[in-house]
Amino acid sequence: MDTQNIKQRFGIIGNSPLLNRAIDIASQVAPTDMSVLITGESGSGKEVFSHIIHQMSTRKHGPFIAVNCGAIPEGTIDSELFGHEKGSFTGAHEARKGYFEVADTGTIFLDEVAELPLGTQARLLRILESGQYLRVGSSKVQKTEVRIIAATNVDVYDRVSNGKFREDLYYRLNTVPLRIPSLHERKEDIFLLFRKFAADFSDKYRSPALQLEPDAVQILTNYSWPGNVRQLKNIAEQICVLEKDRNVKGPALLHYIPNESGHNLPMKINQSKEDFTERDILYKVLFDMKKDMVELKKLVAEIIHHGGNTAPVLADNPQYINQLYRDVELPSNHDRSFTIQQPTANNAHKDYNYAHEAEEVEESLSLIDKESDLIKKALKKHKGKRKFAAQELGISERTLYRKIKELDL
Repeated sequence: MDTQNIKQRFGIIGNSPLLNRAIDIASQVAPTDMSVLITGESGSGKEVFSHIIHQMSTRKHGPFIAVNCGAIPEGTIDSELFGHEKGSFTGAHEARKGYFEVADTGTIFLDEVAELPLGTQARLLRILESGQYLRVGSSKVQKTEVRIIAATNVDVYDRVSNGKFREDLYYRLNTVPLRIPSLHERKEDIFLLFRKFAADFSDKYRSPALQLEPDAVQILTNYSWPGNVRQLKNIAEQICVLEKDRNVKGPALLHYIPNESGHNLPMKINQSKEDFTERDILYKVLFDMKKDMVELKKLVAEIIHHGGNTAPVLADNPQYINQLYRDVELPSNHDRSFTIQQPTANNAHKDYNYAHEAEEVEESLSLIDKESDLIKKALKKHKGKRKFAAQELGISERTLYRKIKELDL
């Protein structure tokens, strides 16, 4: 079956060389039993290629099961994949077959395979090596004869380097790598896809056909489409339902396309080589604050020791003073010199004990409070733009959004 027939059979639209190459690899590897690792951005159509491989293989009459590994809780994923025996855990009222047992002689598609826990990865490796596995709560070895197709939208080798994915499992799954091009890599296909989606939705909702003006086509083509084909399909459906003028012009199209804030980056920028967790960042901030407080206490102690005379203190500690001025924004006309008021003659008889007169304010060391303050400061600095605030904090935008909801900011 040639590439054009495969496109017609599986509803694939486009003539990009990268897309044609991916289809060609899928058709060549399909008749074998080799494991395939499909990589590509979210929404680029990885599951479609798993169907191509299954339907063009000798297992096409066997079962095909697609499993989203990232959607199954860590505590139940072993039971879902490998099955369990009655009474093996709370709530296991009867024995249950797992997906690998149900998909025997067929194909199982493991989407988001990089999200699997390390323990489950060890079980999956054993199936790839020998076809054997154990149900949860059982000591009886089960046998399955199933083909595994895996998919991910992250850099698996990077997770291997960070110890989050087994290296031996990576090479077992990656027998044949298959990369699906993102939509911004196949710009020549964007208008073809939109026209197909628009025609389908016009028939579905019995609305007049849509036509894009040349300026709208240009906007459509130049947009980066971070959500890939899925995002393009959603926007086509929105326009078919909501747009009254069926000849869509550029300004009208811009109402449906999210604002990219002027950033059209050709590649992902890695903000840091270190993989910091939120707790690591909070601890680092707390330690930095403690260090600053210690330095500030030293300065105050020296000023008191010199009877309030700041000149020798400024001369001996220029680095601390400069750091304080860098951290605090001062007006341009502000005088950077300062003096400490000495006790007057009227109250000179009083015995001042500076160390005891100073009131010590206890600082909150709550991680939740610090986390909330950091998020507020980052959002204020970037004028409420979550994308740049997340980059400043070293976390993902999805995590920032979840934290904003949890902390009710």
